[in-house]
Amino acid sequence: MAAASALPNENRYLGELGPKLYMRLGGLGILLIAGSYGLSKLMGDDSARFWRAYLVAYFFVLSICLGALFFTILQHLTRAGWSVVVRRISEGLVANLKWIWIGFIPIIVLVWTGNAHELYHWTVGADALPEGSPEQAMLEYKDAYLNPMFWTLRAAAYFVIWFVLARFFVGNSIAQDTTGDAKTTTRMQTIAAPAMLLYAFTQSYAAIDWIMTLEYAWFSTMFGVYFFAASCCGFGATLILMVSFLQKTGRVTQSITTEHHQEMGKFLFAFGIIFWAYIGYSQYMLIWYANIPEETTWFMIRQLGSWKWLSYLIIFGHFFVPFIVLLSKHPKRFKIMLVSACLWLFAIHYVDMYWLTMPSIPMEMFAEATSYEALSIDFPVSQYAAEYDLSFQFFDLTLWLGFACLMFGGAAFALRNQALIPEHDPRLYESLAYENI
Repeated sequence: MAAASALPNENRYLGELGPKLYMRLGGLGILLIAGSYGLSKLMGDDSARFWRAYLVAYFFVLSICLGALFFTILQHLTRAGWSVVVRRISEGLVANLKWIWIGFIPIIVLVWTGNAHELYHWTVGADALPEGSPEQAMLEYKDAYLNPMFWTLRAAAYFVIWFVLARFFVGNSIAQDTTGDAKTTTRMQTIAAPAMLLYAFTQSYAAIDWIMTLEYAWFSTMFGVYFFAASCCGFGATLILMVSFLQKTGRVTQSITTEHHQEMGKFLFAFGIIFWAYIGYSQYMLIWYANIPEETTWFMIRQLGSWKWLSYLIIFGHFFVPFIVLLSKHPKRFKIMLVSACLWLFAIHYVDMYWLTMPSIPMEMFAEATSYEALSIDFPVSQYAAEYDLSFQFFDLTLWLGFACLMFGGAAFALRNQALIPEHDPRLYESLAYENI
């Protein structure tokens, strides 16, 4: 109670802003997603192209919410004091994991109705592939893991675990505002270690099941870690943007200080820029060094035609430029520059999800190729370019905005009647007094 009494006199509730945000953003999100589907039909695009764009937008939001779950668990696991004043806003994003499974239902329906074969090629079954072909042999080998029943059961397990973790940490944190019981913090600290193990397992395998198996012949043992690093980037940028928006509207203007902005910038810099670049480089280097055809084709298509320019954008836009901008402590303490960097990284995170999910590997083209140099020259003018080259559609943008609206609307709904700061957390005073050394 003493920590709560030390809180400055400020607005710590969404108040009337809450209903405006979740109703308008939620309605706009649903409208944009439904309109995107109608637009794709109007444009005559094949269903596989729309559903890949749908997955990109869905994974964008899911990754941010999973990054928020990691951040929340990490704060309890390490008993961090500095983050208490920003943790509730993170919990608002975590709360989206209670309903986010709804967005995956259309994909499960596609798999079970036999209409996902152009999206997830493994759903055709080994019998539908040419007899004796390497593709058939590989799919037969993976059939015990890649089949609709087991794939769906794993998906259900991931969503259930995320739902339980979100309900536990968010529910206990909010309940503590009423009870003021310090044992609630101890309880969350105790559960944090096994929760982190569950998070790591489910997040990694979900990335493998839902993104890596878009090309069932490709594999990377580092893919789950790459998706984790990308999640930290998306979440770190989103958290700073949300805090800045709340302060712009006159909320938590004194509890969350420049010191906390710098610390959030450190998290974003460490996990979302440095660690992301380390994992991305390590994955590419190992696949390049091994030079195994089953592995290299995934990167090859991303280095051909217009895709190579998107790859360059990610390399420079996700690492080199943000690294230079946020390396010093001063940009992290200068809100305009920090917010500008986060807006950029928020958009680059979508580009990263697009780069992971959208390209489809033209195996027939690679089978005919004589060298990588020939591929680089022939691909832009070949018959494969129209189908496999980068082709951004308007519904890519509307799906992205639609899911982003649902994410922010869902966070506003979760926080609509709650204090934006855990008012009775026993480490609150430490957070209020925090200063960078």
